[in-house]
Amino acid sequence: MPRLLGVDIPNKKRLDVALTYIYGIGSTRAKRVCEDAGMDPAVSTDELTDSHLAKLAQILQENYTVEGDLRRQVAQDVRRLVSIGCYRGLRHKRQLPVRGQRTRTNARTRKGSKKTVGAIRDRAARRESRPE
Repeated sequence: MPRLLGVDIPNKKRLDVALTYIYGIGSTRAKRVCEDAGMDPAVSTDELTDSHLAKLAQILQENYTVEGDLRRQVAQDVRRLVSIGCYRGLRHKRQLPVRGQRTRTNARTRKGSKKTVGAIRDRAARRESRPE
């Protein structure tokens, strides 16, 4: 497996697909990187030489923010939103959807599994919890 910017990119995949394994690089940017490097996007990653990898790494480091730097920048942006107390920051803090999605029925990924509040289904448990 070739290593690029600390990330193992897979063998036997096209170069433009393999570059998307790097955080911050999608398919469009991967094609643009291949174009900047003067390489064919259809070439397999196991055919890359050390000079090709060095060229790709240089282009990525000079022109794009990727991997650790990008993760740090995103985390810093979220911390800033939380610290100034804006609406988006509060949504991040409460772990609710940030971009205006509805939360009455959906948003299970962000909110977690359902927690029933107020209704005790079992008869015996209902009798035990009843105030005397």
